Amino acid sequence: MADFPDKVNTQTSTRSNANGNFPIGIDSYFLKSSFGILMIVELVFGLLVWALVSGSNISTGDEAFGWVIFVAIFLWILTIILFLFYLLNLTSKLPKVPWVHMRLYYNLVATILYLTAFITNASSVDPTSIRGTYKYNNRAASAFFAGVVMIAYGISTLLAFLSLRGGRDNAATSQATGQNSA
Repeated sequence: MADFPDKVNTQTSTRSNANGNFPIGIDSYFLKSSFGILMIVELVFGLLVWALVSGSNISTGDEAFGWVIFVAIFLWILTIILFLFYLLNLTSKLPKVPWVHMRLYYNLVATILYLTAFITNASSVDPTSIRGTYKYNNRAASAFFAGVVMIAYGISTLLAFLSLRGGRDNAATSQATGQNSA
């Protein structure tokens, strides 16, 4: 029993963050980046699109609004999920996921889907109806905001493509040069 204090190791150690053990927290740099600002624009104006479409009176012959509301709500929910991944820095927890490629393909598909939703929505605005009526105002405003969201997704696609071509987040070059951040 007298040997007990001599056999105990009291050395402390600290955990290294080299293996991707980054704490989950709000990434303020993401909110200030062009990609973060564009995602906020996509979320705010995407919410306006589906709120205006769902609040309009849909009558017979307006079945195409089902497509517009599907695109708006579906992409809005996916953008929220992606936004939370970047905001909470969860992308660093999943280094095997090719985030730049995923961001590029997601924004490309979202741009194409919003283009079809914008065309469908804009074609439903009747230019001969009385301006200022509820039906005209909602449809014209939702078509305008769908165009804004489509442009925002298009710019996000361009930025993701430029990021991929620039090699900043390219996994192949970072591994070849030994600068792998993961």
